[in-house]
Amino acid sequence: MSDQAKGSAPTSAAAPAPGSDTYKGWLFKWTNYLKGYQRRWFVLSNGLLSYYRTQAEMAHTCRGTINLATAHIDTEDACNIVLSSGGRTYHLKASTEVERQRWVTALELAKAKAIRMMNDQSDDSGDEEPTSQSDRSEIQGTLKTLVSKLDDLSTCNDLIAKHGAALQRSLSELEGLRVPVEGGEKIKAVNERATLFRITSNAMINACRDFLDLAETHSRRWQRALQYEREQRAHLEETIEQLAKQHNSLERAWREAPTLAANTASPPATDKGSERPLKEEASDEDEDTEYFDAMEDSPAFITVTATENTQHRRSQSNLSEASGGHPNDWNQDDHVSPSCNDLAGKELQPRRRRRTHVPDKPNYSLNLWSIMKNCIGKELSKIPMPVNFNEPLSMLQRLTEDLEYHELLDKAARCESSLEQMCLVAAFSISSYSTTVHRTAKPFNPLLGESYELDRREEYGYRSLCEQVSHHPPAASHHVISQRGWTLWQEITIASKFRGKYISIMPLGAIHLQFQSSGNHYVWRKVTSTVHNIIVGKLWIDQSGDIEIVNHRTKETCQLKFLPYSYFSREVPRKVTGVVADSGGQAHYILSGTWDEKIESAKIVQSSRGGSASEGKQKTVYQTLSPKLLWKKYPLPENAENMYHFSALALTLNEMEDGVAISDSRMRPDQRLMEAGRWDEANSEKQRLEEKQRAVRRRREAEVTDALDEECDDSGREYEGYQPVWFHQKRNSITGETNFVYKGGYWEAKDRQDWSMCPSIF
Repeated sequence: MSDQAKGSAPTSAAAPAPGSDTYKGWLFKWTNYLKGYQRRWFVLSNGLLSYYRTQAEMAHTCRGTINLATAHIDTEDACNIVLSSGGRTYHLKASTEVERQRWVTALELAKAKAIRMMNDQSDDSGDEEPTSQSDRSEIQGTLKTLVSKLDDLSTCNDLIAKHGAALQRSLSELEGLRVPVEGGEKIKAVNERATLFRITSNAMINACRDFLDLAETHSRRWQRALQYEREQRAHLEETIEQLAKQHNSLERAWREAPTLAANTASPPATDKGSERPLKEEASDEDEDTEYFDAMEDSPAFITVTATENTQHRRSQSNLSEASGGHPNDWNQDDHVSPSCNDLAGKELQPRRRRRTHVPDKPNYSLNLWSIMKNCIGKELSKIPMPVNFNEPLSMLQRLTEDLEYHELLDKAARCESSLEQMCLVAAFSISSYSTTVHRTAKPFNPLLGESYELDRREEYGYRSLCEQVSHHPPAASHHVISQRGWTLWQEITIASKFRGKYISIMPLGAIHLQFQSSGNHYVWRKVTSTVHNIIVGKLWIDQSGDIEIVNHRTKETCQLKFLPYSYFSREVPRKVTGVVADSGGQAHYILSGTWDEKIESAKIVQSSRGGSASEGKQKTVYQTLSPKLLWKKYPLPENAENMYHFSALALTLNEMEDGVAISDSRMRPDQRLMEAGRWDEANSEKQRLEEKQRAVRRRREAEVTDALDEECDDSGREYEGYQPVWFHQKRNSITGETNFVYKGGYWEAKDRQDWSMCPSIF
């Protein structure tokens, strides 16, 4: 041990007892032959052992982490601990043997807990069908039998050890005998001991034979069952492939016969709310095949469209077919207040002509698996990737794309009814996913302090500002204020995991929307996005999960459900359903559609309890008016497939503008080089920017350490750490969370062209 280690203070500092969820303390870690053992602060939590140079580093920098679930724990001498996992080895030393034993106990308990959690964790890939109840009961019964046999073996083992020890003592006493009479008694005792030992040994052998026979019998049975399941799966895959080919051929046949399609189309309805006879007859004939009450992911309600002659048609959802007529626009709806009827966002023509294209995407080939195979289980934001997997936009600009359909909020601001306003807010929350259906590329991770503004006040009346407020974990704050009566703000942290076959992207954080005239304050959160076929096949994106939108002034709610895609589901792909209810829980509107095409709304006029579903739950039957169109996706620009599938708004986001901040995403050199098609130069520039950011982080960490050292002196100073330029932390009275919110000053600084407070990050 080095002199520093010998003369140090005790290694633990207010560490909980081993066995608790977290264990902390000082240990000495071997670094190299020049520095020897160095004092480090270790934290054991959730099966992970992490270390830091000082306690202050816990807030921002982890020097290393080892997973105890796969680690080997060894003790060399009285004070040393050796941890090894995956080719990485930590040589640690405690100050005393007692302290070493405390750490070893804590490590062993944490390792056992981590192994149990890893074994109990369910496979979230969803490839295997869940085990049926009967199979599960049979497996549990077999396991209980095997455990019973193991207990028998353990009991026999204890008896053999006991009788063997007694036999050994008897033999030792026999050797020391001198008197013949005593010899006869001892020999008799030895025979009795030997008999007991023989009986116990036979029992042990029989128990072993029973255990082996049982294990072999069930092993053969499980192998046959596994082989059967493999054959069934292969057959199912062949069937799906054939169905896909038939589907493609049917699509081609339909496209080749447009005249037939036009002649067989139903005529439009002439009276509002009335039904088309031909369409109704066709629907009634195959109602039994279209109504799937027992689908696992089906909505918990059924809609029935009200008509003039009170003849109703049931369907699983209330898309345009459910109305028996064409979907009408929301502004034609007779159950919406007149104040909602004028379209917003189209009143003023743009005063500036913005670009309508970007350079075509180069056709560079790259082996994805060679890069991603070593990244399984890591945070997506921490994986170093070339720009080949990116699109020439940053995450801040992607966040700003939520405003693609801002006119929904303009229209909602003029609604007198809060329930109608809720329908439009729900449509806006769904519309933000419409741009993701073909966007499989990854946006650039913003640098700490990077910002992005979108000033559309002259055209559409709003201003938007984003800033990257944290790097680990990556977090961005967004603030939008509109002259048309609404304000939106959010702080989003992206949690993402690479699972081998797909990537899960989980946005964390609440979105707030407030309307100035009514004071209605809406809060909701985003759903999980999943990118499939990472290794093999064509990339595609799906959205799944639930969104609850709450109006905290009136306590009205909207429950939205994004149905995940399934090969075996008969639902429309990318389907979304929702119910808008008042503060008492009574439903008033039904929402349905798809997140990549359109959303419709139908006003509920009556509700009743319907038939039971397959799970035994009763479904609610809603009688509604004809559905009205709330939102429909804009068509993509021409040649969008060669321009990263950008929408009309996305094409303008990286367009250079005068007067923006020096930290604006438009100024980012690697992003601009990628947009220009110079990807090799963009990769080099990306590495330079990341290294510059790491150097700034190291300097900031050194400042933190110096400030903590000075706190011990009377002349010590307090170090605040990094603070965002345009946002500050504030506790939200509604959610109770502490978030970064806009503190003001950006647009005033832009008017003055004073960017002296912005960091030099590029």
